[in-house]
Amino acid sequence: MRVLIVDDEAPARERLRELLNRLPDHEPCGEASHGAEALRLSAQLHPDIVLLDIQMPGLDGLETARRLSTLEQPPAIIFTTAHGDYALDAFDTHAVAYLLKPIRLERLEQALASARRLNRAQLYSLTGRETAAGSRSHIRARLGQRLELIALSDVFYFQADQKYVTVRHRYGTALIEESLKTLEQELETRVLRVHRNALAMASQITALESSTDGRVFLLFRDIPDRLDVSRRHLPALRQFIREN
Repeated sequence: MRVLIVDDEAPARERLRELLNRLPDHEPCGEASHGAEALRLSAQLHPDIVLLDIQMPGLDGLETARRLSTLEQPPAIIFTTAHGDYALDAFDTHAVAYLLKPIRLERLEQALASARRLNRAQLYSLTGRETAAGSRSHIRARLGQRLELIALSDVFYFQADQKYVTVRHRYGTALIEESLKTLEQELETRVLRVHRNALAMASQITALESSTDGRVFLLFRDIPDRLDVSRRHLPALRQFIREN
């Protein structure tokens, strides 16, 4: 994967270059010290990923990211910044991850792995060119100090717990601030209500299982998790499984 490094501070660029050289399958393809230079190099070098600082003189990182998203082949954006106040604005530009400085190798590696999982079709969707209902392809999640995009194709279910909703996905779990009601309205037929505190991705459901005490659990592909099914939602789930 070809990576363009963009930061107005030379030590920060050097640090990122050293980290990239320690990771297999990733190579720095160029460096820029400001947004305008980043746009010019992206058009010339066609990087797969851009490591992008936010606070830079002239064209800042957020506007640079918005302009990069309009390219015919937009790169995946990973923000690298010393400021945590821009996280939500950063993901409005469809960034894949948001890393706080000082950047640690393991966090950079995780963010690069997320960027690598985004194929060109997904990037096309993320730029906002597909706006039809149901076109959403990712969930924005908090992973420790990082924010990251999780592909809906990797999600098994959502489960509410007080203030946050937990996303169970192929690579683990993460917290999001969207409510189950909002997710259910937006994802429509792609999810099924399992319980008042849980939604399941329809494409990941395999079967229902009854226990000796009369409880019913929902089973999924590829993972051993089981979700408790409420009596209210059991008929709809049984019908879905019969028809699929």
